[in-house]
Amino acid sequence: MERGITRREFLNATALSSAGLLLAPRGFAENSSRAKSVIQVWLWGGAAHTDTFDPKPNAGSDYTGPLDKVIETNVPGIIISASLPELAKQADKFSLIRSMTHGVNAHETASYITQTGRIPNGTVYPCIGAVVSLFKGSEGGYKGLIPPYVVITRPQGRFSEAGFLGNKYKPFATGGDPSKPIFAVEGVVAQDISRERQLSRRNLLEKTDILAREARLSETVKDYNRAGEAAYDLILGDAGKVFDLSQEKPELCEKYGKTSFGQACLVARRLVEKGVPYVTINYEGWDTHKSHFNTMQRKLPELDKGLSSLLQDLSDRGLLESTVVWCCGEFGRTPKVQWDPPWNGGRNHYGRVFSALVAGGGFKGGVVVGASDSKGESVAERPIYPVDLLETIYSLLGIDINAKLPHPQGRDEKVLDIANIALRNGIIKELV
Repeated sequence: MERGITRREFLNATALSSAGLLLAPRGFAENSSRAKSVIQVWLWGGAAHTDTFDPKPNAGSDYTGPLDKVIETNVPGIIISASLPELAKQADKFSLIRSMTHGVNAHETASYITQTGRIPNGTVYPCIGAVVSLFKGSEGGYKGLIPPYVVITRPQGRFSEAGFLGNKYKPFATGGDPSKPIFAVEGVVAQDISRERQLSRRNLLEKTDILAREARLSETVKDYNRAGEAAYDLILGDAGKVFDLSQEKPELCEKYGKTSFGQACLVARRLVEKGVPYVTINYEGWDTHKSHFNTMQRKLPELDKGLSSLLQDLSDRGLLESTVVWCCGEFGRTPKVQWDPPWNGGRNHYGRVFSALVAGGGFKGGVVVGASDSKGESVAERPIYPVDLLETIYSLLGIDINAKLPHPQGRDEKVLDIANIALRNGIIKELV
């Protein structure tokens, strides 16, 4: 288990994120939109498309391994892996893209392409979460104390999510383990520290902060101080309770699964319920070069339980129609199993074709777009590039892809520079 973030790290990260809200540039207009928030379920490492959303039961054991069973969903004609029975009951709420492609097999580059829609060219562009934070944060009417871009539990570290937008638009990473008390403060679980003790620490800090009492302060320092106040309000006020899953009914927590991923899905629902524009669940453990099928025995039931409960819960609360949910990794895995040592039944990186699940926020349910060939090795019809999916999500959010991004050197940069993107089909019209 990773350690929880310390009090100092929490205050510093929250203050920087809040400062981003206070200092956000002005003048970025929005179009009308159907979606208000996004939950990105990032299958970090790349999940095997053939073992999840695009099974190939007739390809033979060298391709399926022991995962050769499929299940009919509640939408006639759509089948998925038999290891995902709860998601099969929710197929009318989501759609599948079975022809995602970019052809890149390196984690860093594939992650960058999938989350920015751009081929690396020397300029580090912001990912979709940072762009949504820019347009849907304080300038888009967001008034919450929680930063507008949250990652559960830690950033990928594959690339700088904010790119040239800078630290103001980096995600706030929760740290810790959502299936346990999420914040740890100097080695002590935060819930075990009384409100009085927290207040006394705050008062001591204020007494020793001579600079804060100076009458003449720059606007930057004043903004930073206000951000610090917002951070304390998040800890001591009602906003911070969004991370306290003890407020949920025990049976609902059990439904999501008492795993780190399952409880992360529940936290994500609580965050969008509070109006947070962009939430990423960074779901690790899919980079299965070795002993792939042993890992899948654990990962697939976790994914099935957590994601299906998230979709049902959002729907029950009337939030699914305003919340985009998209689930994929940076690529798929090699369809043919590598049985030889040292892999012992592993699957390697595969960017030629992979799958994505999308739901809510204006996405139709019960639709399959594109197809791979009989063994899941190539796109057979309707290639979908990452930029196509991102453009569709931006459209649902009402973010103009031609809107300008603030560049530190004043360069003319757009949300998506369509004129310079060669591999692009545009908005996925079958899904919206």
